[in-house]
Amino acid sequence: MSAALTYTSYLHLEELLRLQQPKSRGPEHDEMLFIIIHQVYELWFKELLHEIDYLQTLLDGQDLSRGLHTLRRMLTILKTVVSQIDILETMTPLEFNSFRGFLESASGFQSFQFRELEFALGYKRPGILNHFQDTPFYGGLEARFHAGSLWDTFLKFLHAAGFSMPPEELARDVTQPVAPSPGVQAALLRVYREDPPLSRLCERLIDLDEGLQEWRYRHVKMVERTIGGKSGTGGSPGARYLQTTLQPFFPDLWAIRTDL
Repeated sequence: MSAALTYTSYLHLEELLRLQQPKSRGPEHDEMLFIIIHQVYELWFKELLHEIDYLQTLLDGQDLSRGLHTLRRMLTILKTVVSQIDILETMTPLEFNSFRGFLESASGFQSFQFRELEFALGYKRPGILNHFQDTPFYGGLEARFHAGSLWDTFLKFLHAAGFSMPPEELARDVTQPVAPSPGVQAALLRVYREDPPLSRLCERLIDLDEGLQEWRYRHVKMVERTIGGKSGTGGSPGARYLQTTLQPFFPDLWAIRTDL
């Protein structure tokens, strides 16, 4: 007879609470915070991927109401993700440097779930796959790379709702990054002028894009605040590289603002 399910067994708390293993000698007090924050980030990335997959299923089924609800949840999660940076910024540069050397080649650049998140939102770069070639995560990343993004699903949703999209955009190579399209922008302007419920979906996607850019920006400033212009752990370019990522995921939704 199996043991009764409890709070501890359901959440696997014994295993979970053993996963924080500092590398520094002592260990240094602030390394525990650093580990927990990043483990929590990865859990939120997992949940965001879970919600994006669900949102694409809803849009494929033309379920606008539940799609908007799912986006609202994702936006609320993003607020939490951004606010975690406030906690990290309670750690001074000296406190971070007290254990930084023990991180060796470990770097946030190696977060395969964040790369999956980028792919799911349409930011496709084949070179990213090379960094995961010999890891257990390559298969999942490759599948995301070759799958249609949330943006592709969104365009098909609008097309099915009566707002014709350019054929070349509906049949585009989904392994390429999303690029601005005058034809898509013309259709989006029609959506805003003729269909208020669908325009709310567009605005929630803008909120999602803005939330992701806010997280990236706050991440850049946190890195600059903590290590300045130094290279990141593992030899990554640090803040210089992160600054290059401050680009929108859905450029057409930003481009039409001038014409509304």
